[in-house]
Amino acid sequence: MLWRDTLIDAAIFREWMVGMGRREAYGRIAHLLCEVMTKLKAVGLADGVTCELPITQAELGDALGLSTVHVNRVLQELRGNGLITLRGGFLTVLDWGGLTQAGEFDPAYLHLDPKHLDRQQAA
Repeated sequence: MLWRDTLIDAAIFREWMVGMGRREAYGRIAHLLCEVMTKLKAVGLADGVTCELPITQAELGDALGLSTVHVNRVLQELRGNGLITLRGGFLTVLDWGGLTQAGEFDPAYLHLDPKHLDRQQAA
């Protein structure tokens, strides 16, 4: 069990390194939002569409190596493209397919139970 957990951590680390080195800000933020929604859904803290996300734009920027101004612009673009709303500490994904495409998100690296992923993709 510990070895499996180590392998999952390594897979997540590799995905983050690829994201930081290859993705533009739009893709980085989209990918992070997909990952957060997927993980929260897996533990029952999200319904696959909406989840609590009490994070500031500065904190998002720090996590992704982006300035607060750039984070703000990208979030506006994601909203403008009809992919998300982020208001009052809650994230709502309006277009899961569009968001996963924007972030090049494939949840396989998270090694989650496929039942959780199937329900989320259907939402």
